[in-house]
Amino acid sequence: MKVDVLLGLQWGDEGKGKVVDYLAPKYNVVARFQGGPNAGHTLEFDGHKHVLHQIPSGIFRSQIKNIIGNGVVLDPVIFKKEIEGLAKFEIDFKENLFISKKTQLILPSHKLLDAAYEKAKGKDKIGSTLKGIGPSYQDKIARNGLRVGDILAPGFDERYRNLVDKHESILKHHDFEYNLEEVEKPFFEAIEFLREFNLVNSEYVMNNSIQSKETILAEGAQGSLLDIDFGSYPYVTSSNTMTAGACTGMGIAPKNIGEVFGIFKAYCTRVGGGPFPTELFDDTGKAIQDEGHEFGATTGRPRRCGWLDLPALKYAIMINGVSQLFMMKADVLSILEEIKVCTHYKLGDGTVTEEIPFQLMDEEITPVYKTFPGWKEDITAVKDFDSMPAELKDYIKFIEEQTGVPITIVSVGPDRTQTILR
Repeated sequence: MKVDVLLGLQWGDEGKGKVVDYLAPKYNVVARFQGGPNAGHTLEFDGHKHVLHQIPSGIFRSQIKNIIGNGVVLDPVIFKKEIEGLAKFEIDFKENLFISKKTQLILPSHKLLDAAYEKAKGKDKIGSTLKGIGPSYQDKIARNGLRVGDILAPGFDERYRNLVDKHESILKHHDFEYNLEEVEKPFFEAIEFLREFNLVNSEYVMNNSIQSKETILAEGAQGSLLDIDFGSYPYVTSSNTMTAGACTGMGIAPKNIGEVFGIFKAYCTRVGGGPFPTELFDDTGKAIQDEGHEFGATTGRPRRCGWLDLPALKYAIMINGVSQLFMMKADVLSILEEIKVCTHYKLGDGTVTEEIPFQLMDEEITPVYKTFPGWKEDITAVKDFDSMPAELKDYIKFIEEQTGVPITIVSVGPDRTQTILR
């Protein structure tokens, strides 16, 4: 059985959690393959709202095996809080949650380093969530990191102290004030808590599931335009957020990839710094932000809002091999008389292109827009595609024609029931 991949095609916050929850009944396994607690996957059902940061979004379905893959970086303290926050749902975590022994650990000192590095950048800061993700991946690449499996070894405390000593020397160099002891106590309590879970060689679990013909969904975090290699560098995350990252983040071969589901909003948002060609600084941008409740699920920071960017969307489709598109938050645009879509970029030298320049920050870019009439009606109760306003159908058709990929799901509200499968 092939592994289907679900990922965001913009700068994150596309609505991946809701879609995973909606699709979950089709799958035996849901696996996270990259990212860390900077993710905020929001699910709404039965009148309740849930935000998952590290735990796969299939956790509310008792029949699904949930796997945290080797490509993830795990904060034990946040993990413990997440598990405790889900206690009222009586989830059998010992039965359906598995954590790769090769998953990297985020230490308290990683968070301190994150803050020190961001402070040192001054006005050039990238807008880090300060969760320690970047420094943890940095240690992974430098071959200094500690992994989940290391907590089972007798020399863990010594290895922990040796790594933290290195971190403290860096913090001293940055003249950064901190209190490590204050944050170490809950960390070691969380490590004891983590030892009680199913810590596994997840690459074997994944490949055995493939051989057993179980249905598998790989769940990405952040968005393709934040990919460490192909995103708007240096304003990116520290992992590979694209389809290829599913292979390295779970230990599966490329031949085992099946459908690639690409999620995008009917408009664009971005949190933190970095280029955003279609960003709106006017009342329309503020109206979209308010109507869409565009505030980070993890940080609470307001999201920058703008029109749909087709050159960026086509780029993300290309590098991921997207086979189906899911459009989220179509209902938010119901408040607008007219809607714009960026079809091309006009560069400073007069060149008109659909290609994303090497360095967006250094280019003078003027978006070339096509304008559509808005649908100006509440679509949150719409149950099928035929019942959608004609203007929304035209908007969907245009995007499909431009991208060459079918839009097979349209979300018209936050609840799992407000999802139209075409």
